[in-house]
Amino acid sequence: MRVLSNPLANQTARADPCAMPARVSKERTAFARSLRREMTVAESILWRALRGSQCDGLKFRRQVPIGRYVADFLCVEHRLIVELDGPPHDNEEQRHHDASRDAWLREHGYRVLRLGNGLVIGGGDMALDRIRAAIAE
Repeated sequence: MRVLSNPLANQTARADPCAMPARVSKERTAFARSLRREMTVAESILWRALRGSQCDGLKFRRQVPIGRYVADFLCVEHRLIVELDGPPHDNEEQRHHDASRDAWLREHGYRVLRLGNGLVIGGGDMALDRIRAAIAE
């Protein structure tokens, strides 16, 4: 059995594998709300395809605070986080931060799927196909 650093998250995961972490700070919640209001073009496009369970009946949330991070999109039922990466994610420092973040999220039972903004903006249904494939794994 894996020991989680947050005992409440461990209890929540055992009781209901779809449950969200117990508490998030007011500051983190406010930050997530501001991100929802100021989505990038790629985030807006993907959200239009995911919202209202339009993608195979899967329910996604957007800009969800999880621990000290905010996930772009989360399917709670499958514990799948979809992250969209644009040009800022190309530099070495940001890639290192993303790797640390992904490791922390995986340690807490989430799967992380990273998609480039270009795939969402100009790739037709390729982004949705990759999400479906990740769900099927």
